[in-house]
Amino acid sequence: MFKKFLVAVISGLLCLYLILFPAGESWAVQVEPPSTPPEISAEAAVILDWNSGRLLYAKNPHLPRPMASTTKIMTALVALEKGTLKDVVIISAQAAHTGGSSIWLEEGEKKTLEELLLGLMLRSGNDAAVAIAEHIAGSVEAFAQLMTARARELGARKTVFKNPHGLHHPEHYTTARDLACIAAHAMGMREFRRIIATPKALISWPGQPWDRFLYNQNKLFELYAGAEGIKTGWTTPAGRCFVGAAQNCNRRLITVVFNAPQMWEDTTLLLDYGFTEFNYKKVINKGQHLKSAAVSRGDDKKVKVIAADSFYYPLKDAKEEKKVTYKFIIDEPLKAPLRNKERIGELEICFGREVVGVVDLLAGQEVKKTGLWRRLQKILRRE
Repeated sequence: MFKKFLVAVISGLLCLYLILFPAGESWAVQVEPPSTPPEISAEAAVILDWNSGRLLYAKNPHLPRPMASTTKIMTALVALEKGTLKDVVIISAQAAHTGGSSIWLEEGEKKTLEELLLGLMLRSGNDAAVAIAEHIAGSVEAFAQLMTARARELGARKTVFKNPHGLHHPEHYTTARDLACIAAHAMGMREFRRIIATPKALISWPGQPWDRFLYNQNKLFELYAGAEGIKTGWTTPAGRCFVGAAQNCNRRLITVVFNAPQMWEDTTLLLDYGFTEFNYKKVINKGQHLKSAAVSRGDDKKVKVIAADSFYYPLKDAKEEKKVTYKFIIDEPLKAPLRNKERIGELEICFGREVVGVVDLLAGQEVKKTGLWRRLQKILRRE
């Protein structure tokens, strides 16, 4: 009887197990597969982490492409660096008759540089771009040379500008990586950020019973929490282009998509990927004791080496953390005396083969210089 009862209990438990845990499942916790970069429509694209300068994603980042009106990021950057917002600009016939998108400037009209920048970035005014170029450099050609030279200084070495608006020219091109570098510098400028984030603006229109009413055409503000801008672009050769920026938890990402049929969808996917998959890791702590360095002619033969500052870097996972390495640059042996917290060298922080940051190294304690009598005593003791 007991055996039959035991068999029944075991059979019942087995059935319950098969119901709760069908074939093919296991007791182990199911681990989500590792995330992969998003599939996007863009021919070329990047995600740039603004704080560190690291590219978090790249698709054909060095492919030369026409950039359409995203050109105007550099136009605004150079204008803000070379001019002042209160500058008065007299609109030329060439500016007034520039084709494409326009804010309907008229020959002889007077506008401040700030009004032109608002027309440039909110409504993508090609006429405003030409007026700015002529005001800053005297001509479109001279201004384009300024733009190209400034791009080189910012590290955008595969970029050539032939005009300030982006209307097609066969020798006017950039790369996704280069334009991200340009946009990153522009986003460090307070007035640039203010202008591109302006939702709407009124600028005067002499001779008309109304003012020019400018709406910001950047849909990213509606589509993505934390959006900051930056600029759309389109021509037939360039396709749909967009440079975007957004902040999340004090992190800023810059995205670039070129020839992107689904540029808004691409941009939001890239921002989600950058913010979700990469986290800032503190790889060095301020005050952290990193090693000891040799000291000559001091009361102590060694001094603690500590970090002057903390250092953070965006990393995706533990595998990437293993790629972080360090190189100490200290001229050993150090010569006493040394003050507490005196700079004694620097630490290069590398990710793979690239140096991604430098932190000053400080003496962790005071080391006094040994006097002559003390040194003689040490020599005699050795004998």
